[in-house]
Amino acid sequence: MIVKFLLVTAAVLLGTAFCFGQRTAQVTKPTPSPTGDLQSVRSSPAYAELLLQKTELQSTLESFLVDYTEEHPKVKELRSEIRLLQVEMDRLLTVKPENSGRLTLALGKLMLRKVELETQLEALAAQYKDDHPDVRKAKRKVEVFESAIKEILG
Repeated sequence: MIVKFLLVTAAVLLGTAFCFGQRTAQVTKPTPSPTGDLQSVRSSPAYAELLLQKTELQSTLESFLVDYTEEHPKVKELRSEIRLLQVEMDRLLTVKPENSGRLTLALGKLMLRKVELETQLEALAAQYKDDHPDVRKAKRKVEVFESAIKEILG
């Protein structure tokens, strides 16, 4: 009788401890923070490649502004390229953390090349009409790079 009582008591205590342990694990489960999510993207090779280029362009722009005004063609071109780079960097920040493995150096280089082509396209579009062969070729090049980027990002 005492053995049966001890076994039942032990079973109850063990069951309570087991349930309490599960509940504690559920309650203390950490919730991911948005900042932590962005950290995986910001530390990716693709983001680093874009940030490096943006920093170099900003440095070049600052040195140009010592000698030239905002209206200088090179200053305008640099500002445009920096703006386009920022668009691509913001695009990377929308990638879900579980897909951050896709943000490779190759993707960063594809995005850089696309930005360079878009900058050239803007310059051509300022000189020629949209149906000009050079403008059409530049648009097509941008489309090809954008297609490759979408293939990687999904």
